[in-house]
Formats: sequence, C-alpha cells, structure tokens
Amino acid sequence: MIASPFRPTDLARAALAAVLVAALPAAKGRADILDSITSGFGLFSGEKYKTEILPEIPAEDIYNQGLARMEKHDYENAAKKFGELEKQYPFSQWARKGLLMQTFAQYQKPAYDDAVASAQRYIGLYPTSPDTPYMYYLAGMSYYNQVPAVMQDQESAEKALAIFTQLVEKFPKSEYVTDVKYKIQVARDQLAAKDMMVGRFYLTRKNYPAAVNRFHDVLAKYQTTRHAEEALYRLTEAYFAMGVVNEAQTAAAILGHNFPDSSWYKDAHSLLATGGVAPEEHHGSWLSKIGKTLGSS
Repeated sequence: MIASPFRPTDLARAALAAVLVAALPAAKGRADILDSITSGFGLFSGEKYKTEILPEIPAEDIYNQGLARMEKHDYENAAKKFGELEKQYPFSQWARKGLLMQTFAQYQKPAYDDAVASAQRYIGLYPTSPDTPYMYYLAGMSYYNQVPAVMQDQESAEKALAIFTQLVEKFPKSEYVTDVKYKIQVARDQLAAKDMMVGRFYLTRKNYPAAVNRFHDVLAKYQTTRHAEEALYRLTEAYFAMGVVNEAQTAAAILGHNFPDSSWYKDAHSLLATGGVAPEEHHGSWLSKIGKTLGSS
C-alpha cells in the first residue's frame, strides 16, 4: 500500500473545506472561497512540484568516466560508474561492456563477493560472449584469492575448483586454460591436505573408521596430488590397527607399485613385517580399483 503524502489533519481539513464550498452560494465563487478556507491549512500552499529532467549523458562519456576512476585506482566508484551504463542503456552493448568492467573493477578493489555476483550475472546474460571465459576466470580467481590456510574451512578452494573446472570444460581453447589448470591442481592439493590433516587427527584419537574415510576421499578425489603416497601409508596404518590385514596389505602393495622409491612404502613394509605379513594386493578391495587409475590425470 502506498502511503498518502498528506497528514491526517490535512485530509480532515480538506474534507471540511469541500463540504463548506458545496454549501455556499454559487455567486460567491467557489474557487475564491476555497482559497480563503484553505489558506493556512498548508494543504494546497507551498512550492509546486517541479519535474526535473536530467540531461542524458552519452554512454561513451559514462564509460570513459569509469576508466578515469580506474586509472586513479578508485575502483569502488569506477564500478558504480560502469554500473550506470546498464541502468541508462539497458540491453545495449554499452550495458554489456559496463558489466564487464564493473566486474573487473570489483575484482581489483578487491570486493570479491561483488565480483563473483557480477561475473555470474554476466555469464547468465551473455553466455556466448567472447568475454564470458574471462568472467569465469575472474569469478574463480575471486575465490582462489581467498583460499585460507589448510587448517581452516576450505569452501573457497572448493568453489574455485568448481568454477575453474567449468571454464576448462566449456572453453578448452581459452587463453586462461593453462593458468587455470595449474590453479586447479593447487586447489585440489589444498583440499587433499585438509582431508589428510583431519584423517591424521582421527588416527591419533584411534578413530580408525573415520580416518579411513578421510584417506579414502583423498585417493578417490585427489589421487593426482602429492598426498596420495601418504594417504596409502595411513590406510595401511589404520587398517592394520583395526586388524583388517588384507586391506592393509593391499594399500601397501599399491603404494609400492606406484611409488616404489617412496619412504612411505618402506615404512608400510616395515609396519606389516611386525605382524608377519608383507604387501599383497587383494583384487576384491576397493583400493585395488582405485590403484588402477592412481597417478593418471
């Protein structure tokens, strides 16, 4: 409901004035009487509403004003200026260019959440634009630049990985692919490191099933990272402690097959020897299935 611009007392006085005017003789002149009755009420007095027509600024001028702010590193106001293009020139090429530059300005500030939102908006509006791969890149980098230390929550790494993966899949010939593939590996390594840290924690608490789940995730999701060797050893350690010897043997055997010179393999071999057994692959194990693709990209 739209609120009335009049106060209740003003409305009452206006209604009273209308009644009085209707009751007065026509010769008196209702318009004059109405003026005299309502004088001082404030209802019809005061300045009259004036329509203000703002001058239309050419799109190129707005764009250049945004560029000028960018040159001064005033990224916040540059983003606002570029945003005006979509408001004043919707559904135009200037609106598209403005959204592109607005995203870049937000990224440069940095206002990463705003940059991600603007990039996703661009991708939704212009999926076939030549600049769409760049929007994926900026969105991914906005998350990538916020990846924290391993012991903290890795949501940013997960989101960066997801966006970078989409970029590689949808635009395999993009100029950003080489850089993105490297950053994908970094993000995967970060996520694997977090799982390893949690898995080690469970091992120290002798919560072996929980530890196994974490090391399983490392091999299932991040087997091309540098953490695969240790994950296999930790699985050997966890299964051996649980008394599941065949799985411990399989983990050690796969470790030796893929990383024969690894110190982790030597440790796994020594651990099994304390129980009178040696590394041996049992092909019915889930580890055996993972071992067939271990190390492949």
